[in-house]
Amino acid sequence: MPDIIINGPEGRIEGRYHHVRSGPAPMALVLHPHPLHGGNMNNRVVYTLYQSFVRRGFSTLRINFRGVGRSQGSFDRGEGELADAAAALDWLQTYNPNAGSCWVAGYSFGAWIGMQLLMRRPEIEAFIAVSPPASQYDFTFLAPCPSSGLVLQGDQDTLVPIESVQKLVHKLSHQRDIKIDFRKVAGADHFFADQLELLGTQVEAYIADHMTPGRPEPVTQGRGRN
Repeated sequence: MPDIIINGPEGRIEGRYHHVRSGPAPMALVLHPHPLHGGNMNNRVVYTLYQSFVRRGFSTLRINFRGVGRSQGSFDRGEGELADAAAALDWLQTYNPNAGSCWVAGYSFGAWIGMQLLMRRPEIEAFIAVSPPASQYDFTFLAPCPSSGLVLQGDQDTLVPIESVQKLVHKLSHQRDIKIDFRKVAGADHFFADQLELLGTQVEAYIADHMTPGRPEPVTQGRGRN
């Protein structure tokens, strides 16, 4: 799974990319938590999301937002990070012109950015949001939400109260033709310490249930770090 460099709005964007060579594989973009709080593309939750898509046969990209790792620029309060995500999706589409479906996944701050990208890019057909920071950021832009998706939240999260996420899910679930699968991960805090395997199992199960018929079979491989 090679390192890649993307030309972004503020210079280079660092990423890691897994490409599926056989057939019109679906594609996914995975986004990391807050850059000013240690968030990066090698975060354990982000890596678990990335591996879940890889194992289900997706061409999958994860990136470092501006100012993180080898990505140029500096933190831009979400506006610049959304532009980085859009540039990453452009790159992903260039290398997967025949992809039959497109997903976005994000963890915490990355979930907020991913949901904004969802609103701007109609080609995104599904999302996965892990610990969306509904108590810290405004999600009212999801009106209406254009796609269905999965929301995962640890029931022991002390940084993002589960009630705020439930309120967001309730709002989205009452929109026409939108189905939100809300799953509470028992015993998990905001960082999913000791619950990563369960998190990955939940994500892979959702992907398997919602993949477009005729997509490639999942890749069989270990969960080793790449």
